[in-house]
Amino acid sequence: MVKAFLRKLLSLILYPFKFIIKTLIGLLKRLKFSIAFKISTTYLILYIIIIMTVALATSAGYLIFELQKFEATRAAKDAEEIISTFPDFNKINTEEESFSSFEIFDKNLNTFYTSGGSGRYADNLIVIAEKIVFSNEYIHSESFLKNGVPYYMNVSYPMEDMLRDVWRISLMVLISGAIGLMFFAPIVSSTSYKLIGPIKKMTEITKTITVNNINTRLDVKGTEDELKELSETFNEMMDRIEGGYKIQQQFVSDASHELRTPIAVIKGYVDMLDRWGKNDKAVLEESIAAIKNETDNMQDLIEKLLFIARSDRSTLNFTKEDFRIKTVLNEIEKETKMIDTSHKLYFKFYDDATIYGDKMRIKQAVRILLDNAMKYTPPGEYIMVSGYIQDEYYVIKVEDTGVGINKNDLDKIFDRLYRAEESRSRQISGHGLGLSIAKIIVLGHKGKIKVKSSPKKGSAFSLMFPYLDS
Repeated sequence: MVKAFLRKLLSLILYPFKFIIKTLIGLLKRLKFSIAFKISTTYLILYIIIIMTVALATSAGYLIFELQKFEATRAAKDAEEIISTFPDFNKINTEEESFSSFEIFDKNLNTFYTSGGSGRYADNLIVIAEKIVFSNEYIHSESFLKNGVPYYMNVSYPMEDMLRDVWRISLMVLISGAIGLMFFAPIVSSTSYKLIGPIKKMTEITKTITVNNINTRLDVKGTEDELKELSETFNEMMDRIEGGYKIQQQFVSDASHELRTPIAVIKGYVDMLDRWGKNDKAVLEESIAAIKNETDNMQDLIEKLLFIARSDRSTLNFTKEDFRIKTVLNEIEKETKMIDTSHKLYFKFYDDATIYGDKMRIKQAVRILLDNAMKYTPPGEYIMVSGYIQDEYYVIKVEDTGVGINKNDLDKIFDRLYRAEESRSRQISGHGLGLSIAKIIVLGHKGKIKVKSSPKKGSAFSLMFPYLDS
């Protein structure tokens, strides 16, 4: 019963707060207001809650103070008068006293005498609070001894006047808060819009960003704290987007250039066929061979571009299985010795291991490195391929004694369609996509690719694949 009363009392006190907060939150959810408005509303809700809390605390404090003063003066005097007349209580006329009734209980808390009370000894604050809330009465209780026997006493007092004063104080605090709200609301609104100003400015700037002015950035000078961090993060994101866009533009430009050349060659030979090839067998054979060569070149370029495009769209699939890597390396050795007779080739596979991966793709990556080694290594020079286990990786290393790579180019050789100036000047065939594809294959197997090179001393590329067992 006591717990139920406490819950009821607490619910009654908190009901206004719950109602206001629930109503405002529901309103904010239903309506699409600006962030500044929501911030202002939040501050105003907090202000209202604080004012109501102050009113409640002030009223409760006033009530407690008055009751303590009442206990020390009037209640103590009345209790002394009642005890002095014990047990002849008929001498007390309750209509002439300040209290409305009193009760006497024996040592077992049974009613010994009552002038019209509740019949229950007010032995705790719950009973007292219950009488104040529901009956507008305050009960003073105390115990006393008479002829060595303990007795207990309740004295009830009407509280209408005191509670009326409490409500007046609450009303005065609320009115003062309402007056303060008239000054507080404009200040909060102005402050909120000032706080939200940088975000609004950011929004306006971001709306102007297009492909034509992708280098636009947010100004971080006037912002602080989280807003500054947000601006810097946005600028960093735009830096990455701009870099990617420029790479894409360069990629499209280079791809167009690579395709333009064979198309121009094919067109030239078609024109030559049209003019002389119908009757000149030599021109016919030369044109067919050239067109076939350029067509194969274009097909190779398009297949490589499609491979990279599938990788960018995350639609590139690897058909992975368990296989012994030495079997693939032996195939590569046999095929390379058949097609390359102009270099000194050395193959040495020190270890064997089981790899979980796409056998054909891994073979393609190794072939790319070997093709580059053969292109950039003069005839009669060395090309070495080795395979061994290093830590948790199986390493396939392709070394040559060719032209090497300049230090400035090392960071760019894996970029798409990038070819060093030296390789261009030597008119070596290729599109600059091979190493990009090799890197995609290695990363698709959670591996690594490393390169060491010195100009005119050769290069060493290492493909590193995780292995299952040796």
